[in-house]
Amino acid sequence: MCRNIKPLFNFDPPVTPEEVRAASLQFVRKITGFNKPAKANEASFVAAIDEIARISAQLIHSLETTAPPKNREVEAAKAKARGAVRFAT
Repeated sequence: MCRNIKPLFNFDPPVTPEEVRAASLQFVRKITGFNKPAKANEASFVAAIDEIARISAQLIHSLETTAPPKNREVEAAKAKARGAVRFAT
């Protein structure tokens, strides 16, 4: 899985449309191998991002859980600590 795509479900504050779109962009970049598509492919590239963002938002909003929402700052600190250990020199 692409490391730039972060879990978006069950956070406080909830996910924003911009975060869903950013994850969708990363997904489309990963599967196409394009960072930026050629002009001939641009419309298809953008359409795929829009569709994946729509479906992803629909999925996230339809999921249910009994777990308490995760705190974004706490999860970011944990990820930073894991990264420090992983990339320690």
